[in-house]
Amino acid sequence: MIKFFAENRLFHLQTREFSYVMQVLENEQLVHRYFGKKVNHFGTGNKITYLDRAFAPSPISGDRTFSLEALSLEYSGNGLGDFRMASVELRNEFGVGLDLKFQTYRIYKGKFALEGLPSSFGSEDEVETLEIDLYDALTDVTVTLLYSVFESANFLARSVKITAGEHATTIEKCLSFTLDMPRKDFVVHSLMGRYAYEKEWTQTPLTSGRYEISSVRGASGHAQTPFLALADERITEDSGEIYSGHLVYSGNFKAFAETSPLHYTRWGIGLNDQAFSWRLEEHQSFQTPEALISYTDQGLAAMTQDSHNFIKYHLVRSPFVDKVRPILINNWEATYFDFTEEKILELAKVASQTGIELFVLDDGWFGRRNDDESSLGDWFVNRQKLPNGLGGLAQSINDLGMEFGLWFEPEMISINSDLYRKHPDWAIGITGRDPIYSREQLVLDLSQEQVCDYIIESVGSILESAPITYVKWDMNRNITSMPERLANNERYEFHHRYMLGLYRILEELTTRFPHILFESCSGGGGRNDLGMMYYMPQAWASDNTDAIGRLSIQEGTSLIYPVNSIGAHVSAVPNHQVGRVTPLETRGNIAMMGGAFGYELDLTSLEKEEIEEITEQVATYKSIRQTIQNGQFYRLARTSNTQSTIYVNEDRSQAVFTFVKILAQPEAPLIQVRLKGLDPEVQYSCSQLNETFYGDELMNIGLTMPSVQKDYFSVQYIFNKI
Repeated sequence: MIKFFAENRLFHLQTREFSYVMQVLENEQLVHRYFGKKVNHFGTGNKITYLDRAFAPSPISGDRTFSLEALSLEYSGNGLGDFRMASVELRNEFGVGLDLKFQTYRIYKGKFALEGLPSSFGSEDEVETLEIDLYDALTDVTVTLLYSVFESANFLARSVKITAGEHATTIEKCLSFTLDMPRKDFVVHSLMGRYAYEKEWTQTPLTSGRYEISSVRGASGHAQTPFLALADERITEDSGEIYSGHLVYSGNFKAFAETSPLHYTRWGIGLNDQAFSWRLEEHQSFQTPEALISYTDQGLAAMTQDSHNFIKYHLVRSPFVDKVRPILINNWEATYFDFTEEKILELAKVASQTGIELFVLDDGWFGRRNDDESSLGDWFVNRQKLPNGLGGLAQSINDLGMEFGLWFEPEMISINSDLYRKHPDWAIGITGRDPIYSREQLVLDLSQEQVCDYIIESVGSILESAPITYVKWDMNRNITSMPERLANNERYEFHHRYMLGLYRILEELTTRFPHILFESCSGGGGRNDLGMMYYMPQAWASDNTDAIGRLSIQEGTSLIYPVNSIGAHVSAVPNHQVGRVTPLETRGNIAMMGGAFGYELDLTSLEKEEIEEITEQVATYKSIRQTIQNGQFYRLARTSNTQSTIYVNEDRSQAVFTFVKILAQPEAPLIQVRLKGLDPEVQYSCSQLNETFYGDELMNIGLTMPSVQKDYFSVQYIFNKI
């Protein structure tokens, strides 16, 4: 996977599909030479050409052809002649310049975990690691570049460790990677949006200047996702080059792509340097979050499938990674805060009769919580609502043949709470300033060890008090009012320390309760990222439960995240967010496309025919669940008015095809959809069409979609090998 050629000091890293090449120059500068389609040998065809470039400063007296600005640097310092976005910036008694020179390297089998941070993993047979030390002699600072090559998985994990020597120093910026590409004709693919409109797949041609996405919310946020890809202008699902980069982190981040006047593109991802600095005393170190980069020339589908597989088998640590996810009912949109134990059991009884497997009790079960203005932090059972406690309620639900799950929002605190009255200093705030509210709540200061201890103990006690098998972990506001003790000139460290505290909490609780399926949530997709997915293999993709609104959300999420991580529910009509009325069949079909399937509506208020239809949906999903959650996923023909997907299981004996049309149109042309992933030599039956087809027919000729003049129309066809 990793080769070092001593004669020309060249590092050649190889995966299944790509090569990644670096070289040490005579002046000990580490430069990037190639990243792209796998080559067996990197020779002399791609030469470094030195030219005298006007206004390009040279660190070598008498040599006007050598300039940092004109080189493809592997990791760039600041202030010494490279005017592009720097990889790292330090401030100390010697100023702000950083001249990084190659010092040494190490290659070993396997990969170490990053201390205090989520990171990828693999056996010694699956991954090999290279460490390169770059050194600045004046400041006595060592920057260690870490590269872990996952050969068969087609990914390269990168991170950086910065170590101070005999002098204290302050880190002002430290990206997890930057990479210089010798071209600029890219389209940038990213996932944008807002609350209830997350993960909108956005494609932006890269022009002169800089494309940048970022968050300073204390979370990755609804608006941006810590992911960026550079693709060919003509890329398709099945062909074209695409370079992708993820960040395994849940807090403030930055990702960018910047073109230079010489038509190079520098792109990278890492911690957001806004509202960040980190003080290193003598001999202390700082570790950046991990970035994951990949390349394929097989198009968007290959990028998606590589990403899904890598996340499932080299990032998600949960024992649930390959287990089928239970079909659940969540009471939130059925009752909101207004429920009793009797109402919950009534809802659970109807759910059990339909075949639903898990009941999730949402917000309102604790403290004196009857609205969103009190009791966050008071993690004890509200006995007025639940006289038999969580244990009694859970046992009653278990007796109905269902498992029991519970909602928490552990990172938050209400001013109207016993916890705040006892520990007001545990809430994030600035002395002398009025609190900044959001949803009438404040955020607990996870940079304080005692606060983390409280969350671990209080949440852990609840999880031990009842047979709980599922937790929905919510975070319903972003962070404001950085504490002054971590916001002075030398220590702008709060946001990262908050994340380290959160990761410590998640590490302890998920390790202590391995039998619990944890689902992350932040008002839906406000913190749906790989940092959270390391601990929680499932995420509530959006608070928007409207089926049509979910189409773009689920499409964008599934672009990079495994299908079985996407929580998707059937909700009531008119929909509570947008008021839309869609057929129950379409609501079911679209929710099943999401992966982790469930319901979020008052079953007790439905007509008998609707309950029968839900019972049929549940039975159908159980017959295809393994294929959808753990099969191969393909995007098919799609327009602004239609979307179609197919899931194919591992041995290609079953496929689940879904087609959705949003609005009826007069005199609309017929739509033919060609399927993917099937065995061309196999004959498949489809009970919905009462016909049989060969795989090659379905993939090369396709299926004609029904011509139906209805809004929000959908079909689901299940193909089984004969």
